[in-house]
Amino acid sequence: MSGNQNLFEMSQAQLDEVAGILNLEPSIYAILREPMRELHVSIPVKMDDGQTKVFKGFRVQHNNARGPFKGGIRFHPEETIDVVRALATWMTWKCAVVDIPFGGGKGGVICNPKEMSSGELERLSRGYIDAIWEFIGPDRDIPAPDVYTDPQIMGWMMDEYSKLRGYYIPEVITGKPVAIGGSLGRDDATARGGVYTIIEAAKHLDIDLSTATVAVQGYGNAGSNAAILMRELVGAKIVAISDSKGGIYNKQGLDPHQVLQHKIETGSVTNFSQAENVSNGELLELSVDILCSAGLETVLTEKNAPRVRAKIVAELANGPTTPEADKVLYHNGVFVIPDFLCNAGGVTVSYFEWVQCLNRYYWDEEEVHQRLEQKMTKAFQTVLAESLKRKVSMRLAAHIIAVTRVTEAMKLRGWV
Repeated sequence: MSGNQNLFEMSQAQLDEVAGILNLEPSIYAILREPMRELHVSIPVKMDDGQTKVFKGFRVQHNNARGPFKGGIRFHPEETIDVVRALATWMTWKCAVVDIPFGGGKGGVICNPKEMSSGELERLSRGYIDAIWEFIGPDRDIPAPDVYTDPQIMGWMMDEYSKLRGYYIPEVITGKPVAIGGSLGRDDATARGGVYTIIEAAKHLDIDLSTATVAVQGYGNAGSNAAILMRELVGAKIVAISDSKGGIYNKQGLDPHQVLQHKIETGSVTNFSQAENVSNGELLELSVDILCSAGLETVLTEKNAPRVRAKIVAELANGPTTPEADKVLYHNGVFVIPDFLCNAGGVTVSYFEWVQCLNRYYWDEEEVHQRLEQKMTKAFQTVLAESLKRKVSMRLAAHIIAVTRVTEAMKLRGWV
């Protein structure tokens, strides 16, 4: 799932660097380096053919010093506990850097949802909640969708938890359909939050976005929405798009809606009539103003990082850049908006959804967008100021702010 790089070791290496800079006390460092709790569960599911298949699932709870654990659930055939540990850790930093009152958690089930019927997926989703429900809750741990899970799956999970508790509890899970307590503005929240940070980065670097060129690697929810919003909000030109099967390029520009329709109809963005095919590797090295990395982990490595020519790399995916590549990009003057700042729009609107569910009072879309812009812009400016003050990369600056905030909460609560 993440090449040869162990993502959890990667997340620990990032913390090690921050610990040295902040001179973290050994006890705090020891707590932050490992998750507080992790669950390994077996989920028996009756399949459509009458056979019962047992799936392996995880829920990792990294740190809750600043509030309940928060994080998505992934359904993936190559899911591993180390990927889930890393993502739970990054969720702690993500919530802290945008200053929302959550800690970090993450879940996963090893399965291939593309090979499962709707009924099988529903039984698996409910079975997962049956296995972990005593460890989650609106004040404990609030799951959400992630890779290959969607609002419908969240709806089933929320319903199962509500049944087990005996009453309707929409605030236990975010990313639900709007009709059962979901928030308006959640669908494109990750991409929209990322676009708000790109706008701020462009101001800082004096890049005119109305004439800027953009390449989007990964064309799922975050990538496709980012392409659409970059064109509609700021007038940027999308010149290249890729997915897991390959990419397309047209220097005159692509219509992101048409490309999305082509992907829905054919299963890939490749072989689009108004573009030439390129490989994923070629796309990453195109001469563009902005590269949106919205696919899976560790696509930018020490091998290809020296050839990255984008001025801004916006990490909409989790962990797309290895630590070695990070150093190369920083040295080459590429401005990287780190993942747990760039893609924090999703968890920010998840926080808004949780607040709305708790109050049983729902906001209109305009209010959601306005509050999201406010949160993302403030977080970006805080990280930028730290980066300039310490003369370090944006990623290191974001880690420093996040770890400082979590450490402060741990000390105030008397953990150390």
